[in-house]
Amino acid sequence: MSEFIQIEIDPNLCAGTEECGKCVTVCPVNIFEPGSPLPGISETNEDECTLCELCLQNCGPRAIQIHKLYED
Repeated sequence: MSEFIQIEIDPNLCAGTEECGKCVTVCPVNIFEPGSPLPGISETNEDECTLCELCLQNCGPRAIQIHKLYED
């Protein structure tokens, strides 16, 4: 588990990497990994998240949530 960011994908909303996979392709720091049926989260890269929100903007069903594990 990462120290700063926790990323969750709702399996009830995600269309999966085969039908969509936009989160995998748009993430500039490769947090998402292709998986079957859902994309996986790279535990080694999760804290590299820059909060660019490209994954959120490209997720049609809004299946991704990013939680900050620190105070602003």
